[in-house]
Amino acid sequence: MIEVKGLKKSIRNGARTVEILRGIDLVIPKGQFAAIMGASGSGKSTLLGLLAGLDSPSEGEVILDGVTISNLEEDKLAEIRGRRIGFVFQSYQLIPTLTALENVMLPYELNARGDARKKAEPLLAAVGLQDRLHHYPVQLSGGEQQRVALARAFVLEPPIVLADEPTGNLDSANGQHVLELLGERQRESQTTLVLVTHDAQIAERADRRIQLKDGLVVADDLQGTGRPGNRAFGADTVTTV
Repeated sequence: MIEVKGLKKSIRNGARTVEILRGIDLVIPKGQFAAIMGASGSGKSTLLGLLAGLDSPSEGEVILDGVTISNLEEDKLAEIRGRRIGFVFQSYQLIPTLTALENVMLPYELNARGDARKKAEPLLAAVGLQDRLHHYPVQLSGGEQQRVALARAFVLEPPIVLADEPTGNLDSANGQHVLELLGERQRESQTTLVLVTHDAQIAERADRRIQLKDGLVVADDLQGTGRPGNRAFGADTVTTV
């Protein structure tokens, strides 16, 4: 479902070049829940942004569901993002002038045909917000806003959902609840889920842990097996956590 070949990302900082990703090779199969871990500055959020097509690599390829997105024109890239990728942001990214229901309906209205309300309402009920449909983001707690964002990410039933520190702005109780809901949605829809986190306890919920350090994969482990994860390229560099 997700394939990464020789992925590099660097930026210019004055007279010098800063290498953020230094050659990433990964294969994440359909339906897998993979956690990308690493300290601040390891490159994990940059990698997620490249998987989402929110940024372009300096070198290498990103292939989503059989489509190479690395050098696509923006209109084609926007179409793939709209139809094939759901994104859960740490900071929620809800539209403040839309209600919870309208925020969840919006991606469907922009990218699909049919009754968006019939798709959105059951999802909001599934995340426990059936009584908050018509509340605006400012009227919702942080945990409720993140649950709206979670429902929005799944409304189009995308084959891929990417989550960037989805519990980073929540207290422990709300964070655990959001993670449980995210896992439920992923299992029920057999979505390929990639979650960025620095928290080892959160990563324990995943099928697979991928550890980044200094822009490289330094460990790739299938949970509970002791076996390396599926790295079809450059597999000789894999160690287990």
